[in-house]
Amino acid sequence: MTGVGGLLFALSGGTPGPTADGLSLPPLLATRGPRTLESIFQTPAALTAGRWSAIVIHDSGTGAGSTASLEQQAKAMNLKGLGYHFVVGNGKGMDDGELHVGRRWLDQLPGAHAAGSKADWFNQNAIGICLVGDGDRRGFTAEQMTRLTELVAALQSELGIPANRVYLHRDIAPTPSPGRYFPAAAFQQSLPGQ
Repeated sequence: MTGVGGLLFALSGGTPGPTADGLSLPPLLATRGPRTLESIFQTPAALTAGRWSAIVIHDSGTGAGSTASLEQQAKAMNLKGLGYHFVVGNGKGMDDGELHVGRRWLDQLPGAHAAGSKADWFNQNAIGICLVGDGDRRGFTAEQMTRLTELVAALQSELGIPANRVYLHRDIAPTPSPGRYFPAAAFQQSLPGQ
């Protein structure tokens, strides 16, 4: 257990990032902390082959946000904390491109992120990624999109998730998330296996 605590401390660059119950990796251009995503696979709970079979991309629906504000939002909806496995900041509440690795990912727990008729399946089997921002009002930052693309590619590669199992929340539920300004075509083309 001490080794895990030390690993998490080292991953945070020696100083804890703003977390709601997880750890945060600084933006890709940050001068401290890890710059690659390999550390997300060093979870305290073992990664099990076949555990995750899809990825769902969301937006927070807010212009600004942090893991703490997203956690408060979730608790207001009677959820037990942040429902996403990962959150990518936009510079308003979290650093632009900052990646928060949530407790649900670290402990390999189901999410509480999907809506719609198949929500239970997606919450149990799909990794939830939230971009801070309102994709119906404006586009996401270049840093967010770079971090999202790298994160999804890393998850696909490590977990064997094909490109056709990477969904936008609106693909699986009656919601506009991640919004009309999300660059869906460019994002899909950037995925491995396309």
